[in-house]
Formats: sequence, C-alpha cells, structure tokens
Amino acid sequence: MRRIATIGVYGFTAGAFLEELTRGGVALLLDLRQRRGVRGAEYAWANAARLQRALAAAGVGYRHVKGLAPTTELRQLQYREDDRQGVGKRNRIALAPEYIERYIREILAPFDLGTLVTELPSGSVTALFCVEGNPEACHRSLVAERLCAGYGMPVTNIRPDRPGPVAEAGGPV
Repeated sequence: MRRIATIGVYGFTAGAFLEELTRGGVALLLDLRQRRGVRGAEYAWANAARLQRALAAAGVGYRHVKGLAPTTELRQLQYREDDRQGVGKRNRIALAPEYIERYIREILAPFDLGTLVTELPSGSVTALFCVEGNPEACHRSLVAERLCAGYGMPVTNIRPDRPGPVAEAGGPV
C-alpha cells in the first residue's frame, strides 16, 4: 500500500528533518517547490543540491514535481493576504480561500495525479515537501487531500512542533 506524508522546512534542522523522514519510513521525497531554495543560512540545507545529497546519503529518493508547484502569481496572491493579515510566511496558519480555489482549479485539477500515483514506490511512504512547517499553510496539504480522497492514500503530517510523525485520520487537517 502506498502512503503519503507531508513535511516542510521551517522548524527543522537538517538532522531532525532526515531523522523524521527515516522514522516515518519515507522512501521518496517529492519536492513541490517552484524554486528549490530557501532564504537564510538556517535553512541552507534545504536548497536543492544540498538536500538531494543528504537524502541520497540517508537512502531517500528525490523527485522535483514542478507541475504541482504554485505559480509566482499564486504565491504573490498568498503573500498579499499574509501582508493584509500581518503574518509572515513562516508564521502562516492557513491558506487564503482565493489561493486554495485557484490552486485547485489552475494547478491541481489539470495535473495527472493518476500517473504520478502509479510511479510512486509501493509498500512505502512518499513525502510531499515544501517549506512551510504547518501543512495547513501550504499547498502540499491540498495535494495530500486529493491523494487521500481520490486514491485512498493515508496521509501523515510530519510537523516540527510534535515529536514523531502524527497520523491524522481522513487525511490532513
């Protein structure tokens, strides 16, 4: 059976991130970022080349799925809502309703998830990866919800503020 986990960058050190992936049985990490870098020295380990080397050393596969990344325009829409609410990307707790609607319509609906699912390793966990620590504040939660609802794939959100992976019934909260 294929299973899904979600994980972000914020709140993790490189070591803790890799430890959580290993503890969660993750065999493949799907990078859902448009630009595969993170600002700030604290998170330099999550920039694509460094991350891929660390994952390979830990025995975790890597695949960039740019087709599921939000466009620059969609990211800007979310940033405007963050500004309106006075929250930063690292502190966001939810996605803007317009962002959700447009991401689903413009990115997720036309994407061939069926083909992606058939390419995932069976009998293991695949992690959906982006930067936000809180899955509800990231588009990866929308992808996870669709995989759970459409393909019956159980979802676990790995969060930096909780010890160990946390299974959430019915998919991401």
